Amino acid sequence: MDKKRVLFISQEITPYLCETEISTRCRNLPQGIMEKGKDIRIFMPKYGCINERRNQLHEVIRLSGMNMILDNLDYPLIIKVASLQPIRMQVYFIENEDYFPKKTFMHELDGEEFEFHDERAIFFCRGVLETVRKLGWAPNVVHCHGWMTAFMPLYLKSLYSEDPHFSNASTMFSVYSDGFKGALSNKVLEKLAFDGIETKDLVLKNSADADNVNQLGVQFADTIGIGDQAINADLLSYIEKSGKPILEYQEEEDLVEAHQSFYDKVLNEKGVFAD
Repeated sequence: MDKKRVLFISQEITPYLCETEISTRCRNLPQGIMEKGKDIRIFMPKYGCINERRNQLHEVIRLSGMNMILDNLDYPLIIKVASLQPIRMQVYFIENEDYFPKKTFMHELDGEEFEFHDERAIFFCRGVLETVRKLGWAPNVVHCHGWMTAFMPLYLKSLYSEDPHFSNASTMFSVYSDGFKGALSNKVLEKLAFDGIETKDLVLKNSADADNVNQLGVQFADTIGIGDQAINADLLSYIEKSGKPILEYQEEEDLVEAHQSFYDKVLNEKGVFAD
């Protein structure tokens, strides 16, 4: 029987960034799921603060030459990869210096919020999807972690809904309490519409603050995960009212086993039987 395939997409993974709830869980969970017998791929943004030499990143030449059009402008998409030792687990990085400038993470060098959080999130999500297509790898589960991945379920349900690489994949969005100040650009709906996405029913039409960005992920994902214990009450209420299957917060010692069982249940219900 073929191994079932899980695509992990996270805005943060340690040791490439400091240890946080999301970065640590997104380091340990893929390894545990891989050790349980599933085939995995892992993607994160290549922030400008990540030291390429120390972490031994290198460009994937066979994936080079891709460009993406966003809001009528053309941006180069560079893919790099590194291996987590000693398990030799590969992590793919989506790079573009316009959206992930040198020496920065989530803020400008002066500490101010980036004004293009919306575009960097869209670029990251679409960059992952285009790279996976070029790899010729079709996931059974697409598991997204953090607000920067919230556009992924929307794209999978719209622009990529008939793509054979993704048409049968189940999407899971894990919500964390991290966020950003203020709101995304008031032109974010226009930028999504440029990609041919119908925007009139998106929760972002009410606001594009961090909570509503997370709600967007919940709105289009098939299943929901609670990534930490500090999710605010309004967001938790929205998740509960969605009526979708929810994996509640898991302590570290239960993290892998709980997700393995959850993935398998979802796949079995879709007629894709567990390994």
